[in-house]
Amino acid sequence: MLRRSIPRSGGSQRAPWLLTSSRIFYLCLTVLWGQVGLLQGHPQCLDYGPPFRPLLHLEFCSDYESFGCCDQRKDHRIAARYWDIMEYFDLKGHELCGGYIKDILCQECSPYAAHLYDAENPQTPLRNLPGLCSDYCSAFHSSCHSAISLLTNDHRLQKPHQKDGAHFCHLLNLPDKDYCFPKVLRSDHLNRNLGVVAEDHRGCLQLCLTEVANGLRNPVSMVHAGDGTHRFFVAEQIGVVWVYLPDRSRLEQPFLDLKSIVLTTPWVGDERGFLGLAFHPKFRRNRKFYIYYSCLGKKRVEKIRISEMKVSRADPNKADPKSERVILEIEEPASNHNGGQLLFGLDGYMYIFTGDGGQTGDPFGKFGNAQNKSSLLGKVLRIDVDGASSGGRRYRIPLDNPFVSEPGAHPAIYAYGIRNMWRCAVDRGDPTTRQGRGRMFCGDVGQNRFEEVDIIVKGGNYGWRAKEGFECYDKKLCHNASLDDVLPIYAYGHAVGKSVTGGYVYRGCESPNLNGLYIFGDFMSGRLMALQEDRRTKKWKKQDICLGSPESCAFPGLISTYSKFIISFAEDEAGELYFLATSYPSAYTPRGSIYKFVDPSRRAPPGKCKYKPVPVKTKSKRVQFRPLAKTALDLLKEQSLKEAARRFPDRTLASRPDRASSRKGPSKKPISATSGRKTFPGPRAKKGARVWSPGPQGKRRKSPKAPRGRGSPSARRGRATRSLPAPLLSGGPVRGRAWGQPPRHAEAAAAARDLRRRRSWGRRWGLAQRA
Repeated sequence: MLRRSIPRSGGSQRAPWLLTSSRIFYLCLTVLWGQVGLLQGHPQCLDYGPPFRPLLHLEFCSDYESFGCCDQRKDHRIAARYWDIMEYFDLKGHELCGGYIKDILCQECSPYAAHLYDAENPQTPLRNLPGLCSDYCSAFHSSCHSAISLLTNDHRLQKPHQKDGAHFCHLLNLPDKDYCFPKVLRSDHLNRNLGVVAEDHRGCLQLCLTEVANGLRNPVSMVHAGDGTHRFFVAEQIGVVWVYLPDRSRLEQPFLDLKSIVLTTPWVGDERGFLGLAFHPKFRRNRKFYIYYSCLGKKRVEKIRISEMKVSRADPNKADPKSERVILEIEEPASNHNGGQLLFGLDGYMYIFTGDGGQTGDPFGKFGNAQNKSSLLGKVLRIDVDGASSGGRRYRIPLDNPFVSEPGAHPAIYAYGIRNMWRCAVDRGDPTTRQGRGRMFCGDVGQNRFEEVDIIVKGGNYGWRAKEGFECYDKKLCHNASLDDVLPIYAYGHAVGKSVTGGYVYRGCESPNLNGLYIFGDFMSGRLMALQEDRRTKKWKKQDICLGSPESCAFPGLISTYSKFIISFAEDEAGELYFLATSYPSAYTPRGSIYKFVDPSRRAPPGKCKYKPVPVKTKSKRVQFRPLAKTALDLLKEQSLKEAARRFPDRTLASRPDRASSRKGPSKKPISATSGRKTFPGPRAKKGARVWSPGPQGKRRKSPKAPRGRGSPSARRGRATRSLPAPLLSGGPVRGRAWGQPPRHAEAAAAARDLRRRRSWGRRWGLAQRA
């Protein structure tokens, strides 16, 4: 069947060493951590990312062209490896083994590739071949056992294959039989919802987060300038605005500091302060932005102020403090219900969202401020900031505003009957169809029974104080036939939450499953929720978003916890979605963080979401981001450490693994499933050396040239190595000696031999246990 002989590299049998209790402890610790890393068949690729739908057709591993872990480039690499291997076979060998070899190589494209190769997290020992179901493995071994040495350099898998197929297949077993190949392809419960947002038994959407920023004092707003720089500007309630760069570093000097003017206090729940920030649609040309904040006027009267400012010509990351031009001021009769949202619609006009003036039940006047069209409180205002009117206003009134011609009504009013809208956003629209583009969503904070989400329409009356949510609040007003109010798209009671925080419709690139979901939250309860529209009925269905499962978020850098008090939501220039929260809601307490949403079940295909930020000059020093939240992998590791400590209470966890992590250099090992991944760096090859890797492909490092025998497989293959998990190296080489350096004394030589024995035994023992 094989056209050429395939000699195998020799090696002496290494006997296991005498096991002490401490060595058993650290080996058990490694296995426990590996077992935690199985993650119940969590869909994941070998690069630690979720699977995706390839942009282009896969010609070789076509079983995974609708959803998997390979793009066209990787598909071509696997095909090239396949034809390299098949050069060794004659015609009969092609017929017997071609299908098996293709199947095995293409498991790198499986949406469960990380599970098949034991690669769910960087700490686990990796397989050389994917986990195969016993009947399939037996048939493969029986027909094509001579191909094993072409697929792997691992001596554990090569040595027994000639005589003992059962032992070979035992090494390739997976603990969970549902996930072995090819059974994983036929499993209905695994593949029925593969690639959609995962839900728990209650229907709660399982999303994850990355921490983007921390140490903020009640971050109330995060916006981008729309200028291609992909900076985002974060406003703290106290009156300071910071610049964050695309690499998540923060500039040491603030963009704007109005602490001396902004009215707020350290009291928990104080609604006054710096509340809104928006950049002009033509900011790149005119350098204008707009702010909304609380301040004291003459005779210490509380006001909300909307002002225009410009960015300094000398520094694009600093506002010009002398450029403030007050556009509008509104007196506040109470300290709460201050509104605070500024945004620009697709029409280029600025929308201002004010509160009803505060206190309980909008008690001002006969019908309250919100229903009084001569008052600017409890309204959505629409103005043209690109010019002044003849009446002394520093803005123009758009001619098509709905109440321009109504006697007694203020012409700036666009909609009314709102209580205290907290956070509104404009829908970018579906990236392909543009459906939904321009819709304006708001969360309106309720009185004592209901919170609501609204879509703002021209001239709309949103019912307050006659209605709260779908129910009557003021019964006399509520039954007035002339009310003609706009009902919310969704409302919830105070058993769910007591202060809605409006969000955004997701229109980003990185998490395609979230497209069209309106994601919002509740400040008091900390609940995250999503609304999805039924296009046929025009009704909105609500689902909770659940975080808190380390297993479902076990990807590098992802977290499954967040601070409780959800202050605001945000969208970056690329359309990705964030929210801002704090663990202690005081304007003077630096407990605020920013989190980015990530869907662990599906991502965009590689290369689709790349963008190149416009460079921006920075004069201020950069403060590098240091995450505070523990990742899901950290939590899983802690669980395994606690379990190991429970099983071995006489052993401490702090000594040997720490020492092991300080050793220099990787340990040498036959080529592994992810031998080219950055997590496990290997030695570099001399220029021109060809690397032929029988394991799953990643970014390969070139291997150093070694003496090669004529005709041997090593003449065609480079060697790659990766470091073992720290617990397996806890015995370590002699201090001060680099890996591969000859020992200087007999004692050091003995220690090195002992280490090699332990490493060899540990790899065999660990693989057998995990298989």
